[in-house]
Order: sequence, then C-alpha cells, then structure tokens
Amino acid sequence: MTTRRAVPTQDEVLGYFSALSNWGRWGEDDERGTLNHITDAVRLAAARAVRHGRSVSCAWEVAVPEDMERSTTSCPCAADMPGAEHMPAAFHADRRWGFSHERLGLLFHGNTITHVDSPCHLFWDGAMYNGRPHSLVDATTGSAWAAVTAAADGIVTRGVLLDVARVRDVPWLEPGQGVFPEDLEEAERRQGVRVRPGDAVLLRTGHGCARHGGTGSGGIEQAGWHASCLPWLRQREVALIGADTPQDVQPSGYDDVLMPVHAVGLVAMGLWLLDNCDLERCARTAAELAQWDFHLSLAPVRFAGTSGSPVNPIATF
Repeated sequence: MTTRRAVPTQDEVLGYFSALSNWGRWGEDDERGTLNHITDAVRLAAARAVRHGRSVSCAWEVAVPEDMERSTTSCPCAADMPGAEHMPAAFHADRRWGFSHERLGLLFHGNTITHVDSPCHLFWDGAMYNGRPHSLVDATTGSAWAAVTAAADGIVTRGVLLDVARVRDVPWLEPGQGVFPEDLEEAERRQGVRVRPGDAVLLRTGHGCARHGGTGSGGIEQAGWHASCLPWLRQREVALIGADTPQDVQPSGYDDVLMPVHAVGLVAMGLWLLDNCDLERCARTAAELAQWDFHLSLAPVRFAGTSGSPVNPIATF
C-alpha cells in the first residue's frame, strides 16, 4: 500500500489522554470501560455470526515447565496419602482409586502467554482508568479497582479478524512495522466486513506464522497497532482489541510514550486488551469460509484483584 499516512505528533498522542478519555462516560464508579459497549443486543448479534458451527482457539498452548513453574503430585492409592488416617473408614476401604494434582505458578503478562489486560494493568501519572489512584493496588491484596473480575461474566461479543499481513501480501509484518487506520479500512474493504460498536477487533500481523516457524523476534521490537489507530477504535466504539503480538508497535516512534496503545487504551479509554493471540488457524478458517466475523468468547479466571488473566479465546464461525 502506498497511501500517505497521517502520523500524529507526540503532542497529539499525549492529547489522546484527554481527547479519547472515557472517564465518567458510564458513571464515576464504572470499572468495565469499553466492555460497556457489549450490550444484550450486541451479544445476540454475535450469536447470529455463527453460520458454520466451527470453533477455533486463538490462544497459544502454555509450555510446561518453560512458561510456568509446575509441581505435580501423583498418589496411586488415595488411602495411602498423608492425612488419610483422619478420613472416615469408608475412605480407607476403597483402595482402588488414586489421583494426581498440580501446583502451578506463572507470570502471564509479557510476550508469550495469551492473556487479557484489565484496566488496572497500567497507570499514567499515577492514575488508573476513571481517575482512581494507583494506591488502590496493594502488594498483598491486589487491585481494588478495575481488576479482571470486572469481566467475571465473561466477554462474549462479535469478533472481527483484520488480516493486515494478508492485505499487504506478506507472510508477516517485520518488527517495528506499525498498522494504521488505512490498513484497517483496507482490510475491511477486501474482507467484506465492517467493525461495529461492541465488536472485538483482532489484528493479525503474521507474527504467529513466524513464531510457529521458529523465526519470531524474541526482542522488544515487534509489529502492532500504531497509536494513530486509537481515535479510530474509539470512534467505532470497539469493546476489546487483540493482536498476535502484545499490541503496540515497538518502537512506538514516541520518546515520551513507550506504549501508547496500552497507556491511552487502558488508562484513558478503559479499553481491554487481548495480548499474544495465535491467529493463524483463525485466519485460515476465515479465508476458507470467506467469513471474517465470528462469535468470540473469553472467560477470564476470576482471580481477585488481578490486572488480567490467562485466557483461551474461542472464535466460532
């Protein structure tokens, strides 16, 4: 594409914190941010996007033990386990059943695990979404504001895959290449789909293709959303964005705003983010069926006070 792009200046991006703010839009006590765009009518419309009955995961498998700490206990006979002496007699009589269980620990924020960011994940000048102070996040109890439990009922909406790598006719965008509003609208035009209020927009840069092939960048540079997409996302009233990278193009191009999509999105807009998706099967299915919208469901784990959760997004065509 040879379209001349209107790239905002750093001052304009910093102005997004005010110009695109949703503080107070859904009330002073609102913690859900852009999830408020997902109304009952939007969920019903999402159900109508199921036209083939085919479901596809948009998550990476979590490698164990590489991506997490793991301790597995195996007990061939439950009656022999420590503490069994305190169990009722019937427990000791049944000596045929055993069990295994795990203790798992993981750091899901980062560039590897598919996860959702809730608004309390980022601060700007010490403030969180809707003007709450960062002091509401406590090292012991977690966040008392805009935690992932604000999405305890799940995120169920219409998903739209915008395959910008396909639009640019490349297997993947190179690290440092940004995606602009013109790319999004060109993807809409070619794919015959339009982003509507309440939608979740999933951006394919092709990074998953490189990652599957073992050639993905392990450094901080990555393709992703350019800051110029933020006004477009607010105008379209998008509920959630996802990408096959951790969202922001890196470098961002702005000395004083390292991650403008994260910072403006989470803090000012209350825009929920779905990081590190694997969109390769989703893209192949969409191309095969010639259908670029689908029913999208996410069920974050109800971890009290956390700034996000590992998730397995399911696209159903």
